[in-house]
Amino acid sequence: MFSKKKNTSEVDYEQRELYENARTRAKQKKRLFQHFVVFLIGAVFLIVLNVVIGYQEDFKPLGYNWFVWAVLLWTLLFLIHFFNVFIVNSFMGKEWETKQVDKLVKKQKARIAKLQEQVEKDHPLQERTKANINVEKTDNSRKISPEDPERPINS
Repeated sequence: MFSKKKNTSEVDYEQRELYENARTRAKQKKRLFQHFVVFLIGAVFLIVLNVVIGYQEDFKPLGYNWFVWAVLLWTLLFLIHFFNVFIVNSFMGKEWETKQVDKLVKKQKARIAKLQEQVEKDHPLQERTKANINVEKTDNSRKISPEDPERPINS
């Protein structure tokens, strides 16, 4: 704790990025599994509620019991979640994101270069240099000199 040696065992950027990516994927899969468990418990509960207890037995939209529609809707949501975790992420994962960012940075640099050319065309460098020299001359008179530090700047 009080030693003069500093801990030099730092994890480099790439290893840290790989770790964060693996951690994110593990969280996604864990949430999917939790969703599946809640889905199974919920589906069994809805079936028991309708069939065993008899809650809303007469309500049959399109000729099927209401719990069938609830379970089908929930199944659709679970499949969307599954699709997002296992299929979309493999196509649009970290590599895809990096490529997109690089592409956008390249576009932005091209725009900046184009704007810079336009500025240099509209306002050539020679005129700006003369203006900067004039500003520097006026600023030199306002600086405090070492010989007379008591002299006010505005005089």
